[in-house]
Amino acid sequence: MKAKRHLSAVALVFAACSSGNEEDRAPPGSSAASARATQAPAAEARTATAPPATPRAVAPEALSVHGFPALRNLEGRTLANGDFAQWLEDGRLHMRMRYDFEDGRRIEERAVFAFDRGLRQERWSWREDRDGQPIRHFDVDLERGIVSGEKHEKGEISRWDEEVDVQPGHAFAGFGFSIALKIHRERLVGGEPVTLDAVVFTPDPRVVPVELSYAGIEEMRMAGRVLRGDRFDLEPQIPWIVDLFVHAPGTRVWLTHPPPAAFLRSEGPLLEPGDPVIRVDLLPGEGSGPAGPAASPSGG
Repeated sequence: MKAKRHLSAVALVFAACSSGNEEDRAPPGSSAASARATQAPAAEARTATAPPATPRAVAPEALSVHGFPALRNLEGRTLANGDFAQWLEDGRLHMRMRYDFEDGRRIEERAVFAFDRGLRQERWSWREDRDGQPIRHFDVDLERGIVSGEKHEKGEISRWDEEVDVQPGHAFAGFGFSIALKIHRERLVGGEPVTLDAVVFTPDPRVVPVELSYAGIEEMRMAGRVLRGDRFDLEPQIPWIVDLFVHAPGTRVWLTHPPPAAFLRSEGPLLEPGDPVIRVDLLPGEGSGPAGPAASPSGG
């Protein structure tokens, strides 16, 4: 027997990385700027065939992040305390999110990303247990297109191991969608729609398009502050014949505004369409309110 619902696009990422040097910031007309202009054609010739930069050239500590987000209901009540970690290992970016609930449940979500042939997500997994007993486990290998899982529900255990047709670099899951939003932010804010792929369960595993779109600048109350973010909507395009039986609600993700863009908030089903719609806030603490249009949009 196979699982009967699909994976949500709820995602979380805190990472941002930039680089530069003094010559890059030299004002026009300076000797450094003149030297840079003279060297530009040669530099372009060298970089035209050079492989893209990867985190291998960055000290691992520069990409290490540790944060403590909060998982809440839409009324703002905290349901679980989060522990997020990100690190570089063997040239790959690893992310791990853990939530501990008052009822003894623990959720651990993991993802791995590679950069050697452009950014792509390689793996995604979800482990949900209560008092050490499994509730549902999912593993997605986005490189080989292999999906496996186990679900314990109403005294029955459903297991499956399926192959799906995925295009590496174009298919994402979990954390991956927040990274994809950051990469495509400029296009989306400019009004250009972007479509990526996601693995869904309807009830068999399959790959479906997910449309990403920009919904404007919004403000929200979080941890006693009013914060501003760019809202993006993620809508899975479930085939109509399947949608008759499985309602697939979308997910909203807010990135910080103005840039640099980083995760601020997400709202959507915890994992499967029948799950409660939850909110994940970057900042823990009391005072989490709904998002609404910004009074006076600024920046970009």
